[in-house]
Amino acid sequence: MPGDDTIEQALAGGSPQRVGWFRFYFADERWEWSDQVQQLHGYEVGSVVPTTQLVLSHKHPDDYVQVAATLDEIRCTHRTFSTRHRIIDKHQMMHDVIVIGDRLYDDNGDVIGTHGFYVDVTDDGRSREDLVNAAVAEIAENRATIEQAKGMLMLIYRISDESAFELLKWRSQETNVKLRVLADQVLFDFGQLTYEEVLPPRATFDHVLLTAHLRIGATQAEAKTAS
Repeated sequence: MPGDDTIEQALAGGSPQRVGWFRFYFADERWEWSDQVQQLHGYEVGSVVPTTQLVLSHKHPDDYVQVAATLDEIRCTHRTFSTRHRIIDKHQMMHDVIVIGDRLYDDNGDVIGTHGFYVDVTDDGRSREDLVNAAVAEIAENRATIEQAKGMLMLIYRISDESAFELLKWRSQETNVKLRVLADQVLFDFGQLTYEEVLPPRATFDHVLLTAHLRIGATQAEAKTAS
């Protein structure tokens, strides 16, 4: 994962506190939060050291069991994951968030934790059905690569147009890959997934989204060879 300076520069281009990164180390249950994730939870930057207990304490009571179970499963399986749930910040304000995480490796290639990001999708102002309909319309009516990638993210993660764009932009800036190039790769990778009527598990899309930048050179080389 890029250094803190790179991440801060990436996040600076987006809406305040909408997207931020986290890391969780299995061995000592150690958490790290970006400034944006601290602020999302209602804390001043640098004023809190996140712990598992603190992380779970902010989950909405109706979502607590689901999130705790997901965390237990990640510890055991070390799998890629995504979850949509609510958190209650320090000021008792509720936020609707999507959290997406992938495996965190050490220098020897061993899995030592999970890392990823929070996306604050609070108060989109539309129902889930509206979001799905908007995603389908986005894909059908606008064929621009970025718009198609946004539409797919809207459909898969049930988020708004704005949140989908913030997510793409953040990944682009964090990985230092042009937005159009990254969107191309995401579309290509999603198109390579094999399935029939039922979509693959969301974890499959999580992994593709978090690692798309790693395949850009290989995909471009294959395209040149094919031509």
